[in-house]
Amino acid sequence: MEYSFDELESADLVIDAIYKGGTAPNISAEPFHKLIPRCENSGGFRKKLREDGSGKYAYIVLYTSMEEMEWPDYLDEETGIFRYYGDNREPGRELTDTKKHGNKILEWVFGVLNEGTRLEDIPPFFVFKKTGNGRDIQFLGLAVPGNPKISPDKDLVAFWRTVKEKRFQNYESYFTILNTGEKPITKQWINALIYDHKNSWQYAPDAWKKFVKQGRNGIDALKAPRIFKVPSKYDQLQSDVEGNRCLEVIRAHYKDNPYGFEACATNIISKMDSNFIDFSLTRPWRDGGRDAIGHYSISTGGKVNYPLKIDCALEAKCYSANNAVRVRQMSRLISRIRYRQFGIMITTSYVDGQAYKEVVEDGHPILIVTASDIAGILRNNAIDSTNIENWLRTIDHSTNRLEAYYHRLNEYL
Repeated sequence: MEYSFDELESADLVIDAIYKGGTAPNISAEPFHKLIPRCENSGGFRKKLREDGSGKYAYIVLYTSMEEMEWPDYLDEETGIFRYYGDNREPGRELTDTKKHGNKILEWVFGVLNEGTRLEDIPPFFVFKKTGNGRDIQFLGLAVPGNPKISPDKDLVAFWRTVKEKRFQNYESYFTILNTGEKPITKQWINALIYDHKNSWQYAPDAWKKFVKQGRNGIDALKAPRIFKVPSKYDQLQSDVEGNRCLEVIRAHYKDNPYGFEACATNIISKMDSNFIDFSLTRPWRDGGRDAIGHYSISTGGKVNYPLKIDCALEAKCYSANNAVRVRQMSRLISRIRYRQFGIMITTSYVDGQAYKEVVEDGHPILIVTASDIAGILRNNAIDSTNIENWLRTIDHSTNRLEAYYHRLNEYL
C-alpha cells in the first residue's frame, strides 16, 4: 500500500505501507509532520509530549535506515524483535548527553518496564525506516520496549566503542513490534494521545492495551514466517556489537594465515550442530579443492541401531566484510561435491547475490554460513570478545600438532 504526499494528513498507519515524501528541495518535503500530528522533522528519536502539562510523552517515533553497518538496527520479522541503537554515535559526549536525549529516554522507558508499576506512562513507539527512494518512508509497526524471551538485563545494554582513538558509550536496545492485526493505527488514537490522553484508551489497539495491563508478559509480537529471498549483503553481515567485535578478531587473527581459518571453520560448524563430526582438513600438499571433509551423523537416539552418516565437504573463506564469496569460489565447491554428499560454504563475509541465487535456483546441496551466522553461533556457545583470543589459540595449537604429525608421516612414507 502506498500513500501520496497529499494524502498523508488523513492517512492512518498501516503495517508496511509506504508514505511518500514531497518534491520540495527542503525540509517541507518530509512526510512525518504531515503523517503524524506534531511530529519532529529530524533525528532518529522524534518525540512529542502530551498537551496536558504532565511532562509525559504522547508518542515516540524511531526512524532508521537499517543500512548502517556501524549501527546495525535490525528487525527480525520472524520474531518481531527490533534491535535499535541509541543516539550517542560519536565521541565527545557522555552516554545520555545527546541532542535528542534519546539515550535518556531509553533508560527511563526500560526502567519503567522493568519496575512494572507505571506501564501506562510508557509511550507507544512508531517505527519507520527509509525506503531509499527520496524522502519516502515505510511504517514497520507499533513497538514496545522489551520482549518475553529477552531477560531484563539484556534488553538495554551500554557498550564501549572507539572512533578516531577516542572511546565512548552507546546503548543497544531491544523492542518488539506488536501484532495489531488488520486494523491500522488510527489518527484518532494519535491525536488523543497528544490532546486528550485520559480518553485515548478507547481508541488504542488491543495489543497495546494488553501490554499496558501485563507488561513484558503481555507482549504479543507480530511474527511473519519468512518466505525465502536471496539475503542482502547487509542481512548476511549484520550482527550486534559483540558479534562484530568477534568477527573482527577472527579476521585479524587469520589475516596473514587464511588457511588457518579452515580449522576454526570446522570448529564453528561443530558448535552450530553437534551432529557434524569427524572433520579432517585437506592436506596442504594434496589439496583437492576441499578445505575439509566430515560427516553429518543422524541417530535414533538409542544405543542399538547404527547412525546414518552423510559425507560433507567444507570450504572456508576468511574475508573482510567488503570481500564477497563469488560465483568462482562457489563453483569450485559445487564441482567437488560427490554423489550423496553436500557442501558447506562458510565465510566471515557474505555471498554475492549471483552466487547465492545460482545455489538456490539450481538446487545445489550447499549450506551457506555467513558472518551473521558465525556471530550467532559464537554467542550461543558463550564465546565473546573477552575469551575469543584464547579460543582461537587453542584451535591453532591443535592444528599445529596435527600438521606436525602429517609432516612426520609424509617423511616416513
